[in-house]
Amino acid sequence: MIRNASKTLGRALAVGLLAVSLSGCISVFPKSKPVGLYRFGEAEVSAPKGPPGAMFGVLKAPTIFTRSSAGDRILTSANGQVAYISDARWVSPAFVLFEEATARAFENDPGRARLIGRGEVAKADLVLRLEVRAFEADYVNGPKAAPEIVVRVRGVLSRSQDRALVGDQIFEARVKAADNRVGAIVPAFDQATAKVLGEIVAWVNAAGPGLKS
Repeated sequence: MIRNASKTLGRALAVGLLAVSLSGCISVFPKSKPVGLYRFGEAEVSAPKGPPGAMFGVLKAPTIFTRSSAGDRILTSANGQVAYISDARWVSPAFVLFEEATARAFENDPGRARLIGRGEVAKADLVLRLEVRAFEADYVNGPKAAPEIVVRVRGVLSRSQDRALVGDQIFEARVKAADNRVGAIVPAFDQATAKVLGEIVAWVNAAGPGLKS
C-alpha cells in the first residue's frame, strides 16, 4: 500500500510538484491507475467555552507547513523512514485544506475571536501565526497495523500594536485510525485536525483583550 519516498528532500519535493501539476488532468492518461482524492478539515471543531468579554479581531499570518506534508500526497512514517500512500491524494495541497479548516473553525465558533483578512478595514488586536510541524500517519506498531495520525502545530500570538508576545504554545493531537486502509486513515486525519484547531481557537479566545472581571 505504501511506496517508498525519495531518499532526499529535494527529490521528494520535485516529485510532489509534478504530482500536483498532473492531478487535475489525470484522466488524460486512460492507462494510468485511478488516484483516489480525499479531503480533511470538515469534521466539527469543538472549542471549550471561553470567558465572556468583548469581541476582538485576529490577523492570521499564512500558516507555515512542513515541506514533506505540505503537498497533496499523504505522508507516513515508520521506524524513521518516510513514505507516501500510493494511489491516494488530498484533493488540494494539505496546507490549503488546513488554512480553509482554520478559517471555518474560527467562523463557526461563538467565541470572541474573529479572523480578519489583510484587506479588511476592521482593527486587528492580535496576530496569529501557526506552524504545522507534523502532519502524518505514524506506523508505530509496524507497517501492517493501523497507523496513528499525528498533527502537531505551534501557535504564536502577538499584539498587533507593538508586536509584544502574548503566547507561544504547542498543540498536538494523536488519533489512531480504525484500520490500515485509506478509507479509515483519512477520517483520522480529519479528527486530529479538528482536535488541534479546537484547542487553538479556545487558546486565542482566552488570550484576547477586554475580558470581563
